[in-house]
Amino acid sequence: MKWLTFLFIAGLSFSACGQAKTNSSKATQTMEKVTKTEAEWKKELDPLAYHVLREAGTERAFTGKLWDNKEDGIYKCGGCGEPLFDAQTKYESGTGWPSFYAPLDKKKLAAHLDKSFGMIRTEVICAKCDGHLGHVFEDGPMPTGLRYCLNSAALTFEPRQKKEN
Repeated sequence: MKWLTFLFIAGLSFSACGQAKTNSSKATQTMEKVTKTEAEWKKELDPLAYHVLREAGTERAFTGKLWDNKEDGIYKCGGCGEPLFDAQTKYESGTGWPSFYAPLDKKKLAAHLDKSFGMIRTEVICAKCDGHLGHVFEDGPMPTGLRYCLNSAALTFEPRQKKEN
């Protein structure tokens, strides 16, 4: 029951999740879905990114290129380039993976119940390309209380442009 409460709080209801996958939600009606063959994904992504994004894999903790990134900027989906998280919502969770307390826009994410490995978790995917990003938990800091625990291999980082005076 806790995961259902979480999904409601996160604004990612099961009906929205199913709709995001089938391209019928408001989020995806305005967002063009990226669809590629597995061969195209394999050609475009490095092996680790492919494993994480397309096979719901997980990189080892403390090994990803972005887990300890402290630069200001935007984190994007490594599959389609959709902007997903702002560095200003990133925090040190101690887990060894990039962690955020809020996405740029909840409509850019979809969630699915994940019962793999004998656990019950909420998987987070990119609503645009259905790439696996990681999981979201209810043990994050305020103001949301959420921890989006993501794989570096599922993300790219774009430093914020500094304003010139």
